[in-house]
Amino acid sequence: MYTILKNSVKKLLPKKLLFRFEPFFRKLLRFHYKGNNYQCPVCETKLNTFIELEKGDLLCPACGSRSRSRRLLQLLKENNLIQGKVLDFSPPRGFYELMNNALKRSYYPTDFENQFLAHYHYDITAIPHQDAYFDLILCYHILEHIPEDTKAMAELYRVLKPNGVCFIQTPFKEGDIYEDATITSAEARLKAFGQEDHVRIYSVEGLKQRLEHAGFKVKTTIYEAAKNDYNGLKSETIITAYK
Repeated sequence: MYTILKNSVKKLLPKKLLFRFEPFFRKLLRFHYKGNNYQCPVCETKLNTFIELEKGDLLCPACGSRSRSRRLLQLLKENNLIQGKVLDFSPPRGFYELMNNALKRSYYPTDFENQFLAHYHYDITAIPHQDAYFDLILCYHILEHIPEDTKAMAELYRVLKPNGVCFIQTPFKEGDIYEDATITSAEARLKAFGQEDHVRIYSVEGLKQRLEHAGFKVKTTIYEAAKNDYNGLKSETIITAYK
């Protein structure tokens, strides 16, 4: 139902209007999915169910958060990391609102292509801040879009404070990193990398090695999903990079 409704609205409204009126559509969905079986930790809405997407991810109908945002919030709270200066690349709307309310002026949400709510439009390969500026960096599903990813990693390391933390996630594959700079069309990239604007698929070990080469100490954690998890968390791999 959700996918059919979303595709119908996409055909009727331009992308900018759809983004602008998303909170209104979410209010309608919130009413329809309201219940007591689950709860989204991002918007704290109690639900009868999450929306299951095509690839198995779970979407909160009230705020649009995916499993990865909900688990990231859980990790930040458990480790008391929602403080200090925080750089957040392309945050989803619900996560942006929560972090912006909690951190105010010390929150730096950025989106290079104006597709997400953000105060800034930083190029990740040339971040306009002094060395050792941020306490925490959130870089979720960004690096697979960046042709010069090692340059981006060097910048993340540069602007992170000593003892700072950077949470990183991308799609992963088994084996080696797969990339080919000659693949440039949207159609070819979709076929090769799984999405029209991706330029590679990382392996966990390959991404870890590139981050270590940039200077980071790296921890890889695999989280397994509990059946019918109350907060709608799915299995995933998260890389934590330390300076």
